[in-house]
Amino acid sequence: MVVQAYILIQTDVGKAAEVASAIAEVQGVTLAEDVTGPYDVIVRAEARNVDELGKLVVARVQNIAGITRTLTCPVVHI
Repeated sequence: MVVQAYILIQTDVGKAAEVASAIAEVQGVTLAEDVTGPYDVIVRAEARNVDELGKLVVARVQNIAGITRTLTCPVVHI
């Protein structure tokens, strides 16, 4: 079973489009959109398990220049 999550991202001012474009190239990211509101980019990602999801966020997403904060929201199926 695949673990899916939404990652809510805050960026430096004026960097949302650049960050969304860079994140869209990361393996495991299925969607990256720049948005308005308290977050600047919303990402949908998937991984084989929670540990792989954590590695995706910490090692790949958070290393992209222009990101100031992330909030990862795993999808649950109730």
